[in-house]
Amino acid sequence: MPHTPLSALSPLDGRYHRQLEPLRKLFSEAGLIRGRVRVEVEWLIALAAEEDVPEVGPFSDATVRRLRELVAGFCEADAERVKAIEALTNHDVKAVEYWLREKFAGNGVLERTTEFIHFACTSEDINNLAYALVLAEARDWVILGAVDRVVEALTTLAHAHAGLPMLSRTHGQPATPTTLGKELANFVHRLRRAREEVARVSLTGKINGAVGNYNAHVAAYPAADWEAFARRFVEALGLEFNPYTTQIEPHDCIAELADALARLNTILLDLDRDVWGYVSLGYFRQRVVEGEVGSSTMPHKVNPIDFENSEGNLGLANALLRHLAEKLPVSRWQRDLTDSTVLRNLGVALGHSLLAYDACLKGLGKLDADAERIAADLEENWEVLGEAVQTVMRRYGVAGAYERLKDLTRGKRLTQESLAEFIGTLPIPQAERERLLALTPAGYIGRAAELARRI
Repeated sequence: MPHTPLSALSPLDGRYHRQLEPLRKLFSEAGLIRGRVRVEVEWLIALAAEEDVPEVGPFSDATVRRLRELVAGFCEADAERVKAIEALTNHDVKAVEYWLREKFAGNGVLERTTEFIHFACTSEDINNLAYALVLAEARDWVILGAVDRVVEALTTLAHAHAGLPMLSRTHGQPATPTTLGKELANFVHRLRRAREEVARVSLTGKINGAVGNYNAHVAAYPAADWEAFARRFVEALGLEFNPYTTQIEPHDCIAELADALARLNTILLDLDRDVWGYVSLGYFRQRVVEGEVGSSTMPHKVNPIDFENSEGNLGLANALLRHLAEKLPVSRWQRDLTDSTVLRNLGVALGHSLLAYDACLKGLGKLDADAERIAADLEENWEVLGEAVQTVMRRYGVAGAYERLKDLTRGKRLTQESLAEFIGTLPIPQAERERLLALTPAGYIGRAAELARRI
């Protein structure tokens, strides 16, 4: 069977392949190989500029440009050639080295430096930096951008409905009123905070040899300050230098990022479920899309499928992210290979996350608040003013305030008239009595509107 989106085993490369194109170029096999080529090339350029390693350089500007063009122009045919070499070597990183040797052939300056490709490196020196670089690009330009679009859409809705009174539901039961905008603003605040935690994670890297001690480096050039050189190299790539590692960079930073993403995803999952519930209550109507079918048998249905799709993908993403966070920092002694196959699923975790963000954004764009339905719910639940009445009673020292309102309202439906009758009996100042009599469920929203507009 030919490999196409229709025959793909994973829905990420099948049903959803178009939506995930920004991640595919980074986390695909070709994307990872390109990342390795970039690190190998930059390492050789750095060696050529190092006075303590005179056998390599210096390189002319034209030679540096030629080397970086190998990265910029890296294409599918190049990746296929690397994979063909790997079929012989049975080693993915060594295949990149041999591919570079082929590319250097015929170029006198580069040909004489072939023994310095992958110089003093173990495979993990290349891999940890390649993964950190693609992960940084994916986070900064794809994932955070998608999160920002969700937050922006949510903020717009929060402002639009800042003053729209809405019945709260604590434990699923009618409770103190809020506004629709304030409930959305809660999620804006949570997502912004979580987004900053994701952005704040510092991705680390190392290039210190087989077990992290610069053994081979020192054997070849004992006078060179290899730790300082490695620090400059890693930091020049835009990463934080990790001076203490075994053969592998311990992946603590990837675990931190996975944890931070999982927390953000959990907040978004909470939003998906709440909005799903508001659609179910009729607080939100969903705009009909021409030609779209809600149910194969019930023609009237307009299902909240975008929020359901988002929730499902968030669950898959978090299952992977939490495994990554728990597994990657653990490696037997100086190195075992269990991280290798797990790291290849970084793109899968981010792919399900991206699908979730896009689905949520699509769902938010279809929502219209049904002000009449929301107002009707408030009007049917005058008992929610019991909190306000008993709190004013407490202020003026009325004994048993809570208990009296409990007897009046708990488990009962209260009308405006019956509540007014009760308020008329209260031994409180006339001005306060009149203020309570004027209060309605829709007017009992505290500072909700102000808070929503301020977000």
